[in-house]
Amino acid sequence: MTRNRASAKKAGTAQETLAVNYLARVLSDDRIERRRLSGSKDRGDIAGLRTVDQQRIVAEVKNTAKLALGPWLREAEIERGNDDAAVGVVIHKRHGSAKPEDQIVSMTLRDFAVLLGGDVNETGEGS
Repeated sequence: MTRNRASAKKAGTAQETLAVNYLARVLSDDRIERRRLSGSKDRGDIAGLRTVDQQRIVAEVKNTAKLALGPWLREAEIERGNDDAAVGVVIHKRHGSAKPEDQIVSMTLRDFAVLLGGDVNETGEGS
């Protein structure tokens, strides 16, 4: 089955809602919500995510059968810059499971280090 624009948008919205509802519940944070579209200065799909030391996290959400991690991570990095966030991640559909906790999160090693409390500069090297 080939997706049209409307069905792709519906699938994306459903995946975003699944992620937002799960994260807001398990993090006990009602500030986590779907973000409005921002055009060329997109700042990700989910607002209100923070690292343990309260730095912003940009999350790009994907629901497609074909993985495109390189382009998705580049998109998350651009959005991280647009939002002046510390971390950019991609939350993508794990096909075969509708459970929110089973969905997959991909990120660069730099962003993973920041989530773990690492002190990295803009080049990604430790200081």
